[in-house]
Amino acid sequence: MKMNIGYFPGCTLKATALNFEKSALEVAKILGFQLEELSQWHCCGTVPSLSQDDLLKQISPVRNLIYAQSLGYNKIVTLCSMCYNTLAQSNLFVKENKEKLRKINQFMSEMPDYDGGVEVKHFLSFLKEQITLEKIRESVKTNLSGIKIACYYGCLLLRPKIIGIDDSEQPKILEELMQVLGAEPVYFPYKTECCGAYHTVIKPDIVARRVYRILENAKENKAQIVITSCPLCHFNLTKRQEEIKKIYPDFKGIPVVYFTEVMLQALGENFKCV
Repeated sequence: MKMNIGYFPGCTLKATALNFEKSALEVAKILGFQLEELSQWHCCGTVPSLSQDDLLKQISPVRNLIYAQSLGYNKIVTLCSMCYNTLAQSNLFVKENKEKLRKINQFMSEMPDYDGGVEVKHFLSFLKEQITLEKIRESVKTNLSGIKIACYYGCLLLRPKIIGIDDSEQPKILEELMQVLGAEPVYFPYKTECCGAYHTVIKPDIVARRVYRILENAKENKAQIVITSCPLCHFNLTKRQEEIKKIYPDFKGIPVVYFTEVMLQALGENFKCV
């Protein structure tokens, strides 16, 4: 019987990261489950509050968790690293602060109270824990042997440690996934370095220099492509390559794609990641 899983898309997957969502939905279908988009959702809030006392920052993510709870989901899956980080941190915050959760529920008096019963999972964790890597291996139709891949995590999947989906210094969940697809993950020391994040808006030159170091490290280790799960990282690693060429004229570009796009190629769809 096909599993139906609650799915929070977030804003970017409906705009500049459409290929991320499309490829993930196809992957789910091939693997025998369906990501059911929440009928009501809005922006996750993008980033968690940096102050524990700032309750207003918790309203947006908690409201989305209430939507999931009202639809009967005890678990929701996200694709975007930023959405995962924001929702997971807020969920943990209200579970550990019952009095503050009471205030948040009181503030949103027109909605049902949130009881803290919804689990937030990233798609990568869901694939590994619920679908299993062995099931994915059995579903491979196009072996990716010979494709060398740099797995780029960035910050938000791994930090802070309490909500990280893997070891914050030496993660391997993406590498394990690529291996079952037949690809070859390369040694990549810069895989958890920050891409520069929102500095790209006001300091694109600084971001370009950071991205240059990340991409050069991937190429030095023979990577043919870089994969990621974060739309902001994807933007910086792709769009800032033009800025890099202005600063470093000898720079040669490298493709950057979402990990689900590589999965789609391996699972037999007509998609080429390289």
